[in-house]
Amino acid sequence: MLITPAYAQAAGGGGSDMLVQIAPLALIFVVFYFFLIRPQQQKAKQTRAMLDAVRRGDRVVTGGGIIGTVSKVVNNDEVQVDIADNVRVRVVRSTITQVLARTEPVAAKDGKDAADNDAAPKEGEGGSSKVPPPGTEETPMWKKLLGLR
Repeated sequence: MLITPAYAQAAGGGGSDMLVQIAPLALIFVVFYFFLIRPQQQKAKQTRAMLDAVRRGDRVVTGGGIIGTVSKVVNNDEVQVDIADNVRVRVVRSTITQVLARTEPVAAKDGKDAADNDAAPKEGEGGSSKVPPPGTEETPMWKKLLGLR
């Protein structure tokens, strides 16, 4: 006879079989963590920070799509929102889905002049735009490169 019956052999290394079976499950968990769980936790943290930072004067959008301006922070759970002239509603803070425009914090009343707060940024502070003094015009870059004035 050319074909012999096959018999089961004794298990040689049981530990490596267990590792081979658990490795795909561990890999799946790691992928789920980095692609699903972690981004969701970060988004929840950002949303919580946004809701904690809501203050009077901010323009907000509620979960129902109502756009209004926060007129008063009632407590940690509620805010009062102006949605039209002489129309104010109390909204649960957690239903605010987006802050459209933030207001600047009110300047502290410590004797400083309002002009001190609006002073131009100093050199190296990263001022957003520099306005030349009246009567002087800045030469465009292309003219400087060509040596024209």
